[in-house]
Amino acid sequence: QVQLVESGGGLVQAGGSLRLSCTASGRSIKDQAMAWFRQVPGKERDFVAAMSWSGGTTHYADSVKGRFAISRDNAKNSVYLEMNSLKPEDTAIYYCAAGTAIIATTRGECDYWGQGTQVTVSP
Repeated sequence: QVQLVESGGGLVQAGGSLRLSCTASGRSIKDQAMAWFRQVPGKERDFVAAMSWSGGTTHYADSVKGRFAISRDNAKNSVYLEMNSLKPEDTAIYYCAAGTAIIATTRGECDYWGQGTQVTVSP
């Protein structure tokens, strides 16, 4: 079992930046693909960014390409999401996820989920 806890969310003005962190416990994430998803109330949980277990491959949703960056530090059992040039449409609850696929870009490929952290971007 992997327990995931997100942090770093908050309120930021459009154009600003935030760095989300996700710390795992229960087991090492070194063999886990890690991903970030986001969800707006009343809508589906959407893929944002993913990194393969090796760290060699990343994948981003078109809406965040060039603005967001996913990274991981296996020694700290953590994964991060650096978010720049934030827009009001980035407002959502952001979830960290882990899975045993080589890279996890869909909800079905993720076995473990955090509780989420709220990101609000004001105009």
